[in-house]
Amino acid sequence: MTLLEAIEARHSVRRYQHKPLTQEIIEQLQAKIEECNQRGHLNIQLVTNETKAYRGVFAYGKFYGVENYLVMVGQKGSDFDERIGYYGEQLVLLAQQLGLNTCWTGLSYHKVSGTYHVDQGEKFSCMIALGYGVNQGTTRKSKSIGQVSNVSDTTPLWFRKGVEAALLAPTAVNQQKFSFEYLGTKDGRHQVRAHKGFSVIGYTHMDLGIAKLHFEIGAGRDNFEWA
Repeated sequence: MTLLEAIEARHSVRRYQHKPLTQEIIEQLQAKIEECNQRGHLNIQLVTNETKAYRGVFAYGKFYGVENYLVMVGQKGSDFDERIGYYGEQLVLLAQQLGLNTCWTGLSYHKVSGTYHVDQGEKFSCMIALGYGVNQGTTRKSKSIGQVSNVSDTTPLWFRKGVEAALLAPTAVNQQKFSFEYLGTKDGRHQVRAHKGFSVIGYTHMDLGIAKLHFEIGAGRDNFEWA
């Protein structure tokens, strides 16, 4: 499964089977976690075989059978939430490639003492449920390309493909408060600017990080640079 195929196949899943992760899958996840932590100045941690965090929670959809999850922790900074989204979604897509299902969760969990740590200068952000879903989730309603970009007959095809991939990105309560603007070229390089919108719900910086990763995968990172 390619990353683009993983984007197309991924849906948020809240109900999971009682099926432990294999050691091989854990090792592949841990290797990617180490890479993301190093590049993103994060301290993401994988918790396995732990059943208390998602028990009896109804805040954002009823969860059932969650026994594994990612704890999203990282160094504080103005770009903290965007980094969490950008690198956390890399782990979500890898999980999809490994045959797992996931769900970003901002509120629907309990913090279980002793399952993770937050070092000095770091911040806890959210969790990502992880495991073998009872089902593969369902397609959700999406905004149109025109609502989140300036795609036109004169913008490159790769720009459209990037926006299409971004529209498949998970966002808090499916708010999709982001947009992408093609700016033309500068010094021979195509320029794209990503914008976050306003939301009373919040999470727009994190959503933008997730959407930017999807855009890069759909558009091809070599085709442009961020303005």
